[in-house]
Amino acid sequence: MPLEDGDPVRWRGQQVNGEVSGTPCVRGTGDPPPRGMPPTDGSRTETMAEGWEPRAARGDRDVTPGGAPQQVGQEPGRPEEALMVELSELVQRVVKSSSWWERHGVDVSILAFSFLLLPAGFLCLRSAQAIPFLAGVLILGVVHHTLTVKGSHLASHNALTESKSWGKVWAIFFIEICSAFTAEQATFNHVKIHHGYTNVIGLGDSSTWKLPFLNRYIYMFIAPLAVPIITPLVALDLLRNVEWKAALRTLCCMFLGLYCHYWLLLHVSGFQSPWSALLCMLLTRSLLAHPYIHVNIFQHIGLPMFAADRKPKRIHLMSLGVLNLPRNALLDWSFGHSLISCHVEHHLFPSLSDNMCLKIKPIVSQYLKQKKLPYNEDTYTSRLRLFLRRYEELMVHAPPITELVGIQ
Repeated sequence: MPLEDGDPVRWRGQQVNGEVSGTPCVRGTGDPPPRGMPPTDGSRTETMAEGWEPRAARGDRDVTPGGAPQQVGQEPGRPEEALMVELSELVQRVVKSSSWWERHGVDVSILAFSFLLLPAGFLCLRSAQAIPFLAGVLILGVVHHTLTVKGSHLASHNALTESKSWGKVWAIFFIEICSAFTAEQATFNHVKIHHGYTNVIGLGDSSTWKLPFLNRYIYMFIAPLAVPIITPLVALDLLRNVEWKAALRTLCCMFLGLYCHYWLLLHVSGFQSPWSALLCMLLTRSLLAHPYIHVNIFQHIGLPMFAADRKPKRIHLMSLGVLNLPRNALLDWSFGHSLISCHVEHHLFPSLSDNMCLKIKPIVSQYLKQKKLPYNEDTYTSRLRLFLRRYEELMVHAPPITELVGIQ
């Protein structure tokens, strides 16, 4: 894959006018990589996407565009795989010394408390006064996103429990009943593909979030309102890829979740017509749809992208291609730390809960900075301005491929 002429773009791991950069010197190429699943390259990326325990691969080195083996961003005489092993050992000590409450209890309690708020939300909607009614909308909207985003995300990584059987139950509940999506396809696309091939073009490059036919303002501010409608429609289309038993189960669970919401609005909240109940469903289910869409694109798109046969090792792939946003009380509660301020930590150790990602954050950030690896951070408003300014480049045109060619 030949390189185009031009000066290399340097990524230094700091914010420059809202654009995040990293350490390795990179160059972009214009040739699109072949799409489809790449062959296993021995880097154990797929394995690490499922669990956080490291396994150092032997004889697996990064390759420069000229074909010469290269180990990017490492200390002299130190195998690159040892960086991930060393960081994992530091994190493992913290996890082993943590109680069940820290590992799972905090996040389970947040989800349980959200369930307890549901009756208050539906009863507030009975009021004819504006303030109680809006409070009901706010409660149901926040609870919905807590269950569907935080709950589904943790369940897809089996981070709610240490039991795989219960993990499967929670995945079906949060993803299919609460979110109206298919558990098998959600887990495969997110855990196996997005996490296994983060920012690898044609696989985990977040291209599913791109709608290049939409205007930037429509995409950023209007289209998110359609997320509650688009989600079950996409799920129905994906059911073609699962076994008929799983498809039937998913259809039943999706119907159960949607109908229960509709029934409660009619019989508990007192809506008089089906259309008013459906409109309220749309309003509450899209309440935080804007930050949901924004977060999903802010934290990956615009960062280095790689071809399947040129991707770096795991620790570089995640440190280069993932970004943390600042802590935000509402989004931390509804989406979870692993999707907001601890996204780098989550991609390095995806099976950890939100609370554990927050606990290991100082260790991960200090380690990456100590090893002179990127630790990308930026603000929500800065990323929003960046995407509005460079929407055509980032969301419409194909992203350039990044080649690691050395250390500056």
